[in-house]
Amino acid sequence: MNVRLLRRRRFLTYLSLGALGIGSAACAAQTPIASKTSVSSTPTADTTKPNSSEVNAVDEKSKASSQKLPEFQGISQWLNSNPLTIQELKGNVVLIQFWTFSCINCQRTLPYVTKWHDRYASKGLKIIGVHTPEFAFERDANNIKDAMQKHGILYPVPIDNEFKTWKAYGNEYWPHLYLADRQGNLVYDHIGEGAYDRTEQTIKQLLG
Repeated sequence: MNVRLLRRRRFLTYLSLGALGIGSAACAAQTPIASKTSVSSTPTADTTKPNSSEVNAVDEKSKASSQKLPEFQGISQWLNSNPLTIQELKGNVVLIQFWTFSCINCQRTLPYVTKWHDRYASKGLKIIGVHTPEFAFERDANNIKDAMQKHGILYPVPIDNEFKTWKAYGNEYWPHLYLADRQGNLVYDHIGEGAYDRTEQTIKQLLG
């Protein structure tokens, strides 16, 4: 079966579960990345972006072990920045945001992410918006630039058209946030929409 069709079938299965009151999720999780959080964290995975307002975040779950943020891989172009490495970002609180511009759930999270950049960049928060496409037109850098201008995205955006950074993180969701402390330790992650207050409080704790 076509991989994308299989992913969409999994997504529709989760939608129907949510409609039954069993719960809803951004999409099916399979390959977790170990993480640790002072608040909470969620497992990650890789696949179809949700496109319904009924689909919200997967609840975070705490992990017993810490893990360093994986390095960026296979980036074809950096927008709003010269190329960066995770090593160079040490000393800052780092928020890695996986998104793609036509994803409605990603669009709904962007006002919060851009607000955090405005509020906390001067205090040591570095947001990196890894753009990993689902559709062919999302691979075009000019389309990404247009979306960045539309949403007021001023933080660095690496273009991950080959899904190499996506895979390095074991990701399976749009959108997905990973938050690391100043030593580069992954301490929190969140899948999908929601938990904005919790995420901001964690950012403030790490900056403080």
